[in-house]
Amino acid sequence: MTKRNSSEVDEYIAGCPKVARGDLAKIRAAIRAVAPGARERTDYFQMPGYSHPGIDYYDGMFTWFSFKKPHVRLHVPPSVMRAHRKELAGYATTKAIVSFPMGKPVPTSLVKKLVKASLKAMRDESR
Repeated sequence: MTKRNSSEVDEYIAGCPKVARGDLAKIRAAIRAVAPGARERTDYFQMPGYSHPGIDYYDGMFTWFSFKKPHVRLHVPPSVMRAHRKELAGYATTKAIVSFPMGKPVPTSLVKKLVKASLKAMRDESR
């Protein structure tokens, strides 16, 4: 499997509607702040994702982000979604995706919290 680099994440963001690009960049920055050693990839699901060398489970992948009109979305393991369901109550969710509506501020502190929890959950799975 080819591991792609950050330039493809830049291309993904640039290919999204202009109205979504700033929010996607905020999610990206929040992920990078929480997991500075993570590698950006686009080889899973053709969307930006992050793997970490300390994770053996699921090829090191622990989070993704994406755009699907009218939302920017953060993808984390279902266990993280379940553990934070009260905090996610105001957002559209699926088993593994939280959707943030465009036009409203991205809750970067919540994104960071979910990414930290995802990183921990995937490290725990690796043990």
